[in-house]
Amino acid sequence: MLDVTRRLVELLDLAETGNDHFQGDSEDLGFPNVFGGQVLGQALMAASRSVENRGPHSMHAYFLRPGNHQLPIDYEVQRVRDGGTFSVRRVIARQRGKEILTGSMSFQVAEEGFDHQFDKPETPGPEELGSEQDYGKILAPDVPEHKRAKLTRNRPIEIRPVNPVSSLQPDPRPPYQQSWFRARGELPDDPMLHCCLLAYASDFEFLGTSLGPHGVTILSRGLQLASLDHAIWFHRPFRMDEWLLYDMDSPSASGGRGFNRGSFYDTAGRLVASTAQEALIRKRG
Repeated sequence: MLDVTRRLVELLDLAETGNDHFQGDSEDLGFPNVFGGQVLGQALMAASRSVENRGPHSMHAYFLRPGNHQLPIDYEVQRVRDGGTFSVRRVIARQRGKEILTGSMSFQVAEEGFDHQFDKPETPGPEELGSEQDYGKILAPDVPEHKRAKLTRNRPIEIRPVNPVSSLQPDPRPPYQQSWFRARGELPDDPMLHCCLLAYASDFEFLGTSLGPHGVTILSRGLQLASLDHAIWFHRPFRMDEWLLYDMDSPSASGGRGFNRGSFYDTAGRLVASTAQEALIRKRG
């Protein structure tokens, strides 16, 4: 495992601070606030610490306040119900006593049943594409010097866009985008860790899907952007250290909000997870 990936795995490995209470560190990814995917991944990990022999099948979370990446995050897990095959947990994330996220996570005993899915869309494979880091190096001369290191740094999640958008000179485009995702280096054989890493990674690029038709990106000036809620459904087993295609679309934007949907497929074409998110995409002034 690469050092940068090991640090992410350690970030998701929460410290127990009391009965069903946990604490996680924060990381600075160059955003004004804590990266939402970090809180999602840590919240799911916290919930999993109270469940045995059941894997996550869904999570639904609301972002309530911006998080401070200079402070740790406290997670409280509430045991809502343990049934014969399902367990539900409520998780509250706090900084300085104030809630920054609340969510519900549901876990299920593995079982067999009816099986169908949408087909994986046809796209170039990851080996044919450049990474976000490659495009960052191309853009580096045109961004302020203090931002270049963040743009070109090694990242634990490698992302290879199928049809990359110019962050500095975006053109309006249909509300669809696709990228291949993979954690760098080999990961432990822990299915829960892979689910938490997918939760972490699922927030990358997602909000930007609803910006595409309007010719702006998250780097454009005059915008107020924030994730409002985020949902994930886990369908089939997968590994985050193997390539997954993230197929995203945005059916609607209105009222200062953009709605986004996503599907994760493995290279064999299996639909392994689905996502949905509504985001604030407000023009300033």
